Amino acid sequence: MVVERIDVENSKARLQLIPALGGGIGRLDVRHPSAEWIPVLRPWNGRVEDGPFELGCNVLVPFSNRISRGGFEHDGAFHPIPPNLAGQPFPIHGDGFQRCWRLLARNGETVELECDGAIGPFRYRARQVFTLWPEKLDIKLTVHNMSGQPLPFGIGFHPWFPRNVGTRLQFSAAEVWLEDREHLPTGRRKLCEVPDWNFGDGRALPDQWINNAFGGWAGEAVIMQGDGAASVRISASDNLGYALLYTPNADADFFCFEPVSHPVDAHNLAGGPGLRILEDGQELTGSMTLEWEEAYGTR
Repeated sequence: MVVERIDVENSKARLQLIPALGGGIGRLDVRHPSAEWIPVLRPWNGRVEDGPFELGCNVLVPFSNRISRGGFEHDGAFHPIPPNLAGQPFPIHGDGFQRCWRLLARNGETVELECDGAIGPFRYRARQVFTLWPEKLDIKLTVHNMSGQPLPFGIGFHPWFPRNVGTRLQFSAAEVWLEDREHLPTGRRKLCEVPDWNFGDGRALPDQWINNAFGGWAGEAVIMQGDGAASVRISASDNLGYALLYTPNADADFFCFEPVSHPVDAHNLAGGPGLRILEDGQELTGSMTLEWEEAYGTR
C-alpha cells in the first residue's frame, strides 16, 4: 500500500510526515559532519500494515494513555469509551494517532495538518504545525472541542527514540507514579525516596521494563546518544507537566519519553490531575521542541 509522505529538508535536518498514519513522523534525521544522515527518532519501517506505533512519533489527542472503568464520569454523567486497539482492555491514547490527517498548508519548512476525531463522548478537530529548523523541530498541537458539551481534554506527544549501549537520559521531576499489571496507577513516590527512579543527574536506561509517569517534570530532558543516533534536548510547554518513560528491556532498540498533560487514567483520578475542562468551542494547545544544537552533539 502506497501512502502519502510529506518530506521537508534543509541543510542540516530532514523530516518525513505520514498523514494517513495519524499525522505521525516517519523519520527525523540530522546531518553528521561526515555528511551522512543519523536519526533523532527511530526511523519508520515503511510497512503501513504494522500500524502507527512503528513511526518515529505519534500525537496523543484527546487524551493520553489509558482510561479504566470503561469510561469516566463528568458533571454527574458517565461517558463510556470502548477499547480502541486490539488486545487492549482499555481505550488508549485517544484516536488522533488512528486518524487520517489532511494537509492544510505548507510554507517552506512549515507544514500544517488537521483531522477530525470522535472517541467516546469526544468530538474534536485537531491541528498540528511542524516547523523544521536547521537546529530543531517545533511541533504545536491544538485540539478544538466540538462535542457540544464541556469535557476534560488532554494532549501529548509520543516520540520513539533510538536506544543503544551509549544512551543516557537526564531530566528532573518530583515524583513517579507506580503501575499495576494492567498499567494503571497504584500510587506515587517522591523521587528523593526512590533513587533508582531518579534521572536528575543523567543515567543509563534501566535493563528491565519501565512504563511510568513522572509528575512535577521540569519540562526539559536531555538524551545523550552513542554512535549511530543524534543526541537531543526535549522541551515542552508548561501545560505538559508530566512525562512518561517507556522501554521494555535492555534488548529493545528504542525507548519513549512522552511529554503529556496528565498522568495515566487521570479521568478516573481525584481532581483529574492535568486535565483541562474545555467548554464547547474552546481550544487547548501544547507544544514540544526537539533540539540538536551543537551543545548536545551528533555522534
